[in-house]
Amino acid sequence: MKISPRTILKIARLYQLADDNTPVKALRHPKVQTDESHIVAEFILNKQHFAVLYGSIIDEESIDELWPGRSANAEMLPNPLDPSFTETPFQGKFVIMFRIVPTKQRLDIHLSTTFDPSISRSLWQKYIKAGYISVNQRVVTAPKFEVDETDEIAVKLPEQEQASAELPVLYEDDDVMVVNKPSGLLTHAKGGLSTEPTVAEIIRPKTSFASDTDRPGIVHRLDRDTSGVLVIAKTADTAAHLQRQFAQRTAKKTYLAVTDGVPKLAAAKIDLPIGRNPSTPSTFRVDPNGKPAQTTYRVLAATDDQALIELKPTTGRTHQLRVHMAHLNTPILGDRVYGKPNASRLMLHAHQLEITLPSGERRIFEAAIPSVFTELFPEYANNIEEPSDQ
Repeated sequence: MKISPRTILKIARLYQLADDNTPVKALRHPKVQTDESHIVAEFILNKQHFAVLYGSIIDEESIDELWPGRSANAEMLPNPLDPSFTETPFQGKFVIMFRIVPTKQRLDIHLSTTFDPSISRSLWQKYIKAGYISVNQRVVTAPKFEVDETDEIAVKLPEQEQASAELPVLYEDDDVMVVNKPSGLLTHAKGGLSTEPTVAEIIRPKTSFASDTDRPGIVHRLDRDTSGVLVIAKTADTAAHLQRQFAQRTAKKTYLAVTDGVPKLAAAKIDLPIGRNPSTPSTFRVDPNGKPAQTTYRVLAATDDQALIELKPTTGRTHQLRVHMAHLNTPILGDRVYGKPNASRLMLHAHQLEITLPSGERRIFEAAIPSVFTELFPEYANNIEEPSDQ
């Protein structure tokens, strides 16, 4: 059994919901459920939600059986030909018309559950605030704005940039994924609207942890221009297991960096607190009133004006390695914030990460040294210690 939009409009005219001048295109969002004996067709007309039950054998007693998903807000309209009968004869069959009272809900919830569930609610909120959503031809910028199914909602999203680099997977099991993040790729959106790719969005299909946010799977981060090992949690239990290791400092991180200048000491432990710079709140500095921060380093190779160094932070303050090395007057090469833009990229690489997997196995994951590092120190490239087998 079939029903066309034109037939639906004829039934609507029978119930005096439309007149002879109403065009077929006035029917919005038609949704049809078909069966051998009957049809349920929902539609929006004149900003009202209706449903029509259409078939050969239809009466009031059979409504629940013929329309199992009937809305609790569906109100039966009287028979326009004979109010003493529920069903209305129409072209050799019978129809019953219902008006469905709309249910209001927040715009961000409506979009995340109805329009495109693959986009997180938090990202929908950013799109709304940025002016990409219109309701009834008017731009709405409040995520809590209430809408229902009768509203005309127009979505015009910015074009997403395609990832400029692949995301190499170093290891994967049912609990975690370990990737080698390229320099220049954001770990996750920074809070504002981001149309560029991020690690979080690339791995979103792989994880159920924080899936309703713009940080799915993320339990730690690397700065945009830092490359190297990043572990992703696939579940909430795994995330808690990993976050506990980072908080208790049992996760061991080893970085490689090229510095602009050579540290005076070949090896040392930097124990200097770090706090936010009040004059530039997005940056940090060594501050006696800041949070404790410790970094151990050793020089692996050096020229007259650059050094290849190994860095092992025991704390995880934002920009810690960059701030500590800049404080020694040997900023990391290419650091546009704490040094000079004198390289093609920030010469900081998360080389190794030692963690305990949820299975109980202790592992060291390693991301190969980028070629831009070994080009500066080719004679020492093979002298860097390999991780021990775990």
